[in-house]
Amino acid sequence: MIVPGYRDHPSEPWDPAAPVDPGEAEDFLRQCYLENPRLGPVEPRLAIVRAQIAATGSYVHTTDELTYGAKMAWRNSSRCIGRLYWRSLVVLDRRRARTADEIFSLLVNHLQAAGGGQQAGRIRPVISIFAAAQPGQPYAKVWNEQLIRYAGYRTEDGGVVGDPRTVDFTERMQGHGWQGKGEAFDILPLAVEVPGEPVRLYELPERAILEVPLTHPEFGWFAELGLRWHAVPAISTMRLTVGGVNYPLAPFNGWYMGSEIGARNLADADRYDMLPAVAARMGLDTSHESTLWRDRALVELNRAVLWSFEKAGVRISDHHTESQRFISHLRNEEKAGRPVPADWTWIVPPISGGLTPVFHRYYQEMDLRPNFYPGEETCPYAKG
Repeated sequence: MIVPGYRDHPSEPWDPAAPVDPGEAEDFLRQCYLENPRLGPVEPRLAIVRAQIAATGSYVHTTDELTYGAKMAWRNSSRCIGRLYWRSLVVLDRRRARTADEIFSLLVNHLQAAGGGQQAGRIRPVISIFAAAQPGQPYAKVWNEQLIRYAGYRTEDGGVVGDPRTVDFTERMQGHGWQGKGEAFDILPLAVEVPGEPVRLYELPERAILEVPLTHPEFGWFAELGLRWHAVPAISTMRLTVGGVNYPLAPFNGWYMGSEIGARNLADADRYDMLPAVAARMGLDTSHESTLWRDRALVELNRAVLWSFEKAGVRISDHHTESQRFISHLRNEEKAGRPVPADWTWIVPPISGGLTPVFHRYYQEMDLRPNFYPGEETCPYAKG
């Protein structure tokens, strides 16, 4: 998906009780002000920040610093193939929100803004940044790994209806009183927890959800499979760190690369596992692997995803185009004198990788900051 990527493990574990590192704060501010001369000289700002850290253990970013820091975090994200667009990130400063109701309302606004508002389908990269973590203090959390996810229900025969990835989380939500329809594409509620209060569940309104029913340009029977997918991949458990300040609740989205849906979400054996069904409808010989029935079914499944989104006027990208654009990003950053961290295993698409230009080169892994990091500390689902 065309979203800020992330590494499996930060170079250092996050200690929520630790004060901000003044050195990391200074490194960020110097780079931020160097790349944005309109902000003025950095030395007076550094003096203020040093005093704040000495007094409180942290400091408060200006809106300009927070906005550019979030964009830098996307630029530094080693797993994202879509970083050519890092400057276009829409940054929503939500640091004043405190109650669960306020947070949920702003998350709905996020999804509407990302989906294009009155121009639904014109997906934009958006990040909503809520209050920073203060040393030793509790902070707000969203348990869901993405703002929109489909439920997964265990069946008596050991199977799953819906998304197997979310079975444990679905059962957690049921334990808190939520009841879905038991269908393959039930949208899970948002679980919002704020300090001093129990978790609260919220159903997303229809206006916040943009879904695309999947059909095929040639196979009329494809619609009978009843497949669909949501248009906004908004990751909600990543921790944003900017200049040593951690933002545990900073959901962000881009738009989908078709292969993320067609070659992973719908195709992986531990997800919706649709390749056998597609192959059967195509009449393919599945008796042995050398017929390449999986490959043929995979291509048609991905064609269906791209064709359906494009027909619906919903922004999506194919893996060939996005690979070429990532090469353009590499060239741009080289001209700017900046390194480009990249994880080859994530940059190379999960389908036809060898046909893309990103396959045929090496990349360097670096933990550059600002950046996004896994948020297991904030998400019981990630531990379950």
